[in-house]
Amino acid sequence: MVDEILFMVQTPLGVAIRTTKAYWTTIATIKHPSIATHKEDVQLTLEDPDQVRKSKQDPRVHLYYKNIGKVQVCVVTDHIDQKEGYIITAYLTDRVKEGEKIYDKN
Repeated sequence: MVDEILFMVQTPLGVAIRTTKAYWTTIATIKHPSIATHKEDVQLTLEDPDQVRKSKQDPRVHLYYKNIGKVQVCVVTDHIDQKEGYIITAYLTDRVKEGEKIYDKN
């Protein structure tokens, strides 16, 4: 059975990032409960990030960051190819991780 898509967002890099209802529930209840009330912030982070970095460990993994006051939303994604990807996880953080900066809004 295929799980229902919760949302799919087009990023400034031209990649459509998706997540399912079931996987969002896993992120929001098990992995990072602090992100549970920030679903819209996660979508906005993907649509309009302050910056995007490529993981040092895996070139397919991209970290999208958006400042929302005293913290940053970080959405970790897997770019399957140049057009499509999915959310690995999302969380709130006070710092941006190292990695090659590939997009900067400013």
